[in-house]
Amino acid sequence: MHFFAPDIGIDLGSSNTLVYVKKRGIVISEPTLVVVSGTNRKQVQSVGDEARRELGRTNASKTVVRPIRNGAIADFDMTALLIRYFMRKAIGVSNVVKPKVVISVPAGMDDVNRKAITEAVRLSGVSKVYLVEKPFAAALGSNLPVYDPIGSMVVDIGGGTTDVAVVSLGGLVVSQSIPVGGAKMDEAIINHIKREFNMIIGDRTAEDVKIDLASAMPLTEERKVRIRGRDLLSPQAMDIEYTSRQAYMAVHEPCKAIIAAIRWVLERTPPELAADVMRTGIHLTGRVAQLYAMDQFIANELGIPVLIAKEPGDCTALGLGYIVENMVMLNQQGRMPQMA
Repeated sequence: MHFFAPDIGIDLGSSNTLVYVKKRGIVISEPTLVVVSGTNRKQVQSVGDEARRELGRTNASKTVVRPIRNGAIADFDMTALLIRYFMRKAIGVSNVVKPKVVISVPAGMDDVNRKAITEAVRLSGVSKVYLVEKPFAAALGSNLPVYDPIGSMVVDIGGGTTDVAVVSLGGLVVSQSIPVGGAKMDEAIINHIKREFNMIIGDRTAEDVKIDLASAMPLTEERKVRIRGRDLLSPQAMDIEYTSRQAYMAVHEPCKAIIAAIRWVLERTPPELAADVMRTGIHLTGRVAQLYAMDQFIANELGIPVLIAKEPGDCTALGLGYIVENMVMLNQQGRMPQMA
């Protein structure tokens, strides 16, 4: 039995959750999913990776729950359960002194949702909860000079939200969070196939199509895949040939929404900091930053250099991890620790 529980950082995303444990690094990266029985939602069947294996394959007796949608809590009980499950999996339960938790939230989240997330974490048995805005943590995890008098722009494209922010002197100068991310792109692909081919596909198939075919700009060499689904007009199965051009058209609207959010932030950024951004470029983080040609699309639309972080999906968790590793400075100064 451990007397002191290690402090942890939780990147609670709409699609994926990462857990960073002090002195151990990222120990969990699993889908933000819970499968419960259809008759009694309190009876949990599976969580995380195990729940994803059942996605699109459950029967009437089971329901797949996405407790986080668009970066906010959609189901409080399931969110609390999921956090408790991941925490126990990461650090166990036999600890006398409970851990402190640093958890990411979308930029500009309102007080009601902040209180809901804080309470959901506290129900897992922790000593203290710190909320950190996602783009700040992503910038920290990308090793950007967040505490210097320099403007750095981060665009974190996750599963449920895209967070755009200019960071300087240890805080967010201008920021915006929009409910557009990987889930919206999956939904756009589902709707496009339904409209064009009268075929219904599941979320998992749509995600696979997004990863394999979708791009922010048209590909020079067209690619094709065969997709199997259900005929909208009959109960029969059917399959179609789907091209990279069609996938590009499907996700184009979400990509344009991300551009609009970046423009909104740039237009409200002080001139000196905007000049820094023009010089140093826009930094992309988040799993969906890896969508093919996303960096080139943003650069062409805005005329600003765009760089993708080395491990874009891990940046927020690594930023939270840096705070976790320097928790003493946070407690003493009441502010985020400075970069070493």
